[in-house]
Order: sequence, then structure tokens, then C-alpha cells
Amino acid sequence: MSLSLYDVSIPTFLHSLRSLKAILEKAVAHAEARKFDANVFASMRLYPDMLPLARQIQIASDAAKGAAARLSGTEPPKFEDTETTMAELIARVNKTIDYLEGFKPQQFDGDDNRIITVKTPRTSLNFKAVDFVRHWALPNFFFHVTTTYALLRHGGVEIGKLDYLGPIPQT
Repeated sequence: MSLSLYDVSIPTFLHSLRSLKAILEKAVAHAEARKFDANVFASMRLYPDMLPLARQIQIASDAAKGAAARLSGTEPPKFEDTETTMAELIARVNKTIDYLEGFKPQQFDGDDNRIITVKTPRTSLNFKAVDFVRHWALPNFFFHVTTTYALLRHGGVEIGKLDYLGPIPQT
């Protein structure tokens, strides 16, 4: 059985974004139950030189929608990075899910060795499409989702590995 670039990217992004949304909602419920403003989570950092939770979510969103756009040869929607509340961050995750749900597998058909270019503030990186997914898009996405999980767990939210993994399809 061979997997397409769609198969290894879009369903994976969607599954993890839905889990991310669920842990964000648990964070809001946690704050409400303890009578504090859930929005304090948005500015939490693991260390002073690391980006805050809000930025982690924005980058995870950008990573998923950017990967989908690059792999399908389309332009991603521009989401302004203005979210400062948990409600706005959850809405951002929902917008990303909605965008990714619009893709069809055939939009990703083509040469898995075609070149995908990623421009960063410091350089441009060129990948074969298959390597882009395996070594850039998915690891980058998961780095920021995992950091969000770690921030919320550090903040006392009662979440665990199964919350991070989300509902796992089984046969």
C-alpha cells in the first residue's frame, strides 16, 4: 500500500488540530472551574526566550495551512496573528480545520520529488515534496502543538498523553 502526500499530511493535521482544540477547551474549563481568567494561558511561556502559547498556536496553524497550500500548489489564506484570548485561539484552530477540510486528495497528486521552497527569515530551504512533509512540515507542526500541550500542562490543566493524541482510529 502506498500513501499519498495528502494521506500523510491532511488527515494528520486535522486529527492533531482537533486534539489541540479539545485541550484548549479543557484549559478554558479548568480556568472557569478555578475562577481565574483563562486568557492568562495565552501569554504563558516555558522560558523567557520562548514564544508564548498564543504564538505557538498561530505557528501550528500556519504550518498546517502552509504545508497544505505548498503541496497542492495553492495559496494559503492569510490569518492575521492578532489572537490574544483563548476564544480567539480556538477560533483560529477552527478556521484552520475548515480550510484543511476543503482539500481533496487529487489536489496533492503529482511528483513527490517536486521541489517545495520554504522561506524563513534567515534563509530559503528547498525540499523534495516528500521530504518537506517528513522532515519539515510535520515536525514543525508537532513542535508547536507539543509546546502548547506542555504550556497548558505546566499551567495546571489536567490533560495527559491521550488528550494530546486524541481519539485514535482503531480496527
